Amino acid sequence: MNKQKNAADLPRYALILGSSSGFGGAAAVRLAKEGYDIFGVHLDRRATMPMAEEVIGKIEAAGQKAVFYNANAADEEKRKEIVADIRRQIPPGDYIRVFMHSLAFGTLKPVIEKDPANALNKANVEMTLDVMAHSLIYWVQELYWNDLLGHGSRVFAMTSHGSTNVVPMYGAVSAAKAALESYIRQLAMELRDVGATANAIKAGVTDTPALRKIPGHERMIRTALGRNPAGRLTTPEDVANAIVALSSINAQWINGDVISVDYGENIVDG
Repeated sequence: MNKQKNAADLPRYALILGSSSGFGGAAAVRLAKEGYDIFGVHLDRRATMPMAEEVIGKIEAAGQKAVFYNANAADEEKRKEIVADIRRQIPPGDYIRVFMHSLAFGTLKPVIEKDPANALNKANVEMTLDVMAHSLIYWVQELYWNDLLGHGSRVFAMTSHGSTNVVPMYGAVSAAKAALESYIRQLAMELRDVGATANAIKAGVTDTPALRKIPGHERMIRTALGRNPAGRLTTPEDVANAIVALSSINAQWINGDVISVDYGENIVDG
């Protein structure tokens, strides 16, 4: 494994899951402006492909390489194929400097419902946790086994206040976010031998496509606007800026944490 490389002297590569919109898309563009080539994994049909194409265009406009894979990030075979392809494209001795897990695909249903057809079932729960939590460790394992993590590598996972707070219809996603944070702590300890760090990013309420799928998101937006000291919502660009700052070699001692990026929104009594 790459233990002693001077990370500041290496070419910079980022791999982002959920790279076509929201937090992942903003981070891809921002990192490209900092000189990173971007590998992106997204799942888009024809109707939403323009979002991915727009992100790719912005990366290339920044003078960086964009290699995007339109695939299900939770598919084991696709994951292995993509990581193997990335390994072929990155010169021996170089590795991924930023790996960002920003997958927002889960079932939004109540746990308790009179009609069983409208309640969370086993398949819903297993799918939500597999995509939004378990896939984090599978991707990190694959990167490690392909010698794509080294000193200064950063692992980021997008969590939310739903990991600790109750949100209507959010039960399975809440469980996934709590599991995601637990995995981050475990990775922070187990990646020490390669000099990589792992942290979770807890954004404030952000108007993304994922938020708009949550029943009652309008109320969440109104509440956040009233609580946030800045008087506005968090933006994907706010989170992207934090990712860049935390990717600095000077942030090597920040590890295993859940870092709020919300301008103090969550500490204000609503």
